Amino acid sequence: MKLAFKVDVDTLEGTSVGVENLSRLFIKHNVPATFLFSLGKDQMGRSIFRIFEKGFLKKCLRSNVAGNYSLKTLLRGTILPSPIIAEKCSCAMKAVSSCGFECGVHCLNHYKWQNFLDKMSTEEIENEFNGACELFEKVFEFSAISCGSAGWQVANDYFRLQDNLKFLYASDTRGYAPFYPRLNGEVFKTLQIPTTLFTLDELLVSNKLSDISQIQVSSIKNADVSVMTIHAELEGMAYLQWFEEFLLLLKRENIEFFGLKDFALSLQNTKTNIKVCDVEMCQFFNRSGLIAIQK
Repeated sequence: MKLAFKVDVDTLEGTSVGVENLSRLFIKHNVPATFLFSLGKDQMGRSIFRIFEKGFLKKCLRSNVAGNYSLKTLLRGTILPSPIIAEKCSCAMKAVSSCGFECGVHCLNHYKWQNFLDKMSTEEIENEFNGACELFEKVFEFSAISCGSAGWQVANDYFRLQDNLKFLYASDTRGYAPFYPRLNGEVFKTLQIPTTLFTLDELLVSNKLSDISQIQVSSIKNADVSVMTIHAELEGMAYLQWFEEFLLLLKRENIEFFGLKDFALSLQNTKTNIKVCDVEMCQFFNRSGLIAIQK
């Protein structure tokens, strides 16, 4: 029973506050984690326009999404300006790397990537992803070797960029085991390590917070290896106390923690037989829109 944490960092506040909270917590409990950063403009306030998307309003109301984010975050890109996260929060980003945590790329503009990737041209996708990688290198002074797409959105052009940049692995999908992705008939070389567990915001739609820890533990115990995506803005801020209690429960249940980078290297070094699996954009449990699913 092994578990890895992937931390998606979506906003300015998540980077400046949630990342530090989580890194401090992980150090305290000796838990490895991978932090994936949004690096460009924070325009998350524009997500309000998704209210017309099927299922989005229902999810927001049931999971109290709006109540989990600061007023500034909810207004960025609309009434408030859109700061460049990598410029405003470079010290916070470098600090988490200095503490020994793996850091990778989430996206350039989270709102844009999550909502419009399927409409972008090859050039636009290259500009977005290469722009994120360039800002990452400027902040950390080394190149990223891992990434995880905002909103689990993927495209053939995006997978080709990962291959061209020789990423060690990516975590762009929801699924059940490491695999090499095949999208629209095209096979790619970058290892996918999918998120295997439901996220907190998904579970909050239909469950009480007090029940979620046991739901997650039961799922972890039913698998050899699990990957959980958490968010700097949720587990690192609004649900920080709950998350520490959850970590303590995991330790009592003798769950073994591992890092995604080390896991990817071990798969590569042992030449484990890793399958090629199709990736399809599908509806997913308590989530609006389509996301990338391992088949």
